[in-house]
Amino acid sequence: MAAPSPTDHKSRKLLGRLSLPESRYIADALRAETVGGVLLLVAAIAALLWANIPAISDSYASVRSFHIGPASLGLDLSLQHWAADGLLAIFFFVAGIELKRELVAGDLRDPKAAALPVIAALCGMAAPALVYALVNVAGNGSMAGWAVPTATDIAFALAVLAVIGTSLPSALRAFLLTLAVVDDLFAILIIAVFFTSEIDFLALGGALVGLVLFWFLLRRGVRGWYVYIPLALVIWGLMYNSGVHATIAGVAMGLMLRCTRREGERTSPGEHIEHLVRPVSAGLAVPLFALFSAGVSLSDEAIAQVFTRPETLGVVLGLVVGKAVGIFGGTWLAARFTKAELNEDLAWPDVLAVASLAGIGFTVSLLIGELAFAGDATLTDEIKAAVLIGSLIAAVIACVLLKLRNRRYRELTEAEERDEDHDGIPDIYEEDKPDYHLRMAKIYEDRAAEHRRKAEKAAAAALQTAAGSTTEADRPA
Repeated sequence: MAAPSPTDHKSRKLLGRLSLPESRYIADALRAETVGGVLLLVAAIAALLWANIPAISDSYASVRSFHIGPASLGLDLSLQHWAADGLLAIFFFVAGIELKRELVAGDLRDPKAAALPVIAALCGMAAPALVYALVNVAGNGSMAGWAVPTATDIAFALAVLAVIGTSLPSALRAFLLTLAVVDDLFAILIIAVFFTSEIDFLALGGALVGLVLFWFLLRRGVRGWYVYIPLALVIWGLMYNSGVHATIAGVAMGLMLRCTRREGERTSPGEHIEHLVRPVSAGLAVPLFALFSAGVSLSDEAIAQVFTRPETLGVVLGLVVGKAVGIFGGTWLAARFTKAELNEDLAWPDVLAVASLAGIGFTVSLLIGELAFAGDATLTDEIKAAVLIGSLIAAVIACVLLKLRNRRYRELTEAEERDEDHDGIPDIYEEDKPDYHLRMAKIYEDRAAEHRRKAEKAAAAALQTAAGSTTEADRPA
């Protein structure tokens, strides 16, 4: 994603300027994620208040454990379970579309451009897992939660940026989004491989048949929500009953959508559906998941337990230290061995700030925490508290680092958005076009002519005033 402009063939820039279509796509995507992130933040705070105010805390436990659904279909689930397995399938459906688009139509389709951010993202997942493992080996803790601190929550990270009033340049925003996309991909693989125990092959076979039918209808150009939504629900239900985590169904369907544009198309089907579904994911599905999953006890004893128990301490240090060290170190090593030059508009502290911001691992970390310690409700809640505290610490550190460079970010953002010739294309993308400079020359000539007219008018007015003053002075008393 952090690829250089297509016009730059001589050198490869790390965190260089994005192509204009990619910049616009990322701006639109992150705008929706920012709104969703604010809703996610509100939902998380509401859950914590609901679970920790004594007068209403019992109702929180009752509501999220309330069961609903057809038992005959194996879907008599609690509201918390519906949120984790059902609503998050929508989130992973959008993630699947996003991943497909980046691989076939975005800057990730270029292996050389993709290498740097992908290496950074992989290091940003490996280092937190290693930190967790070291802490738990030293403290004789459980290794089951090694994957909890590996995820980055892009929506929550953007909500933090919105709250502190910092606007990142497009290259840094793209880098952050790339990290989140790669995180989502490997989180999907982790969930599918490590959190599938018993498999019902009949149900799994039915789900696969449904996916094949879904793919066939797409390739035949069949349209209509009334066809795909019922089919998607059947696929999801079969996937859930198979023992494979139901969110995998959402990812699989997202990856099947066509994300390349054909002649005459303004957007591909994948982009169009993502545009329709993303608000549902960011504005409804993920906040509801947070509401039913983030409500954990934050008493003094519980908080102290987070910093003394190896499993929870491993999660906190994985998010705060592992993410920052992994992403920053991976980026530096990739740049070092590929001889890529850091964008001259940015500095290495900017990479460290984004790496720290990536330590906010809310949604997927909570989900993996629930799966990793499903048999221990107390430890599950402690892991969730560790995710919340670790994400908060990472957010505070990132805010401090980003605020130190906020003036520079504002200058870069204004330069990226400036459009003095009012043609709808930022000037920074037209600096190599003769027509742009001719338009700007005409604009400045017109402005100069206007200022000359104003100067002549002001001079005439001044002479008239001076003549009037002289006449008044020469008149006899």
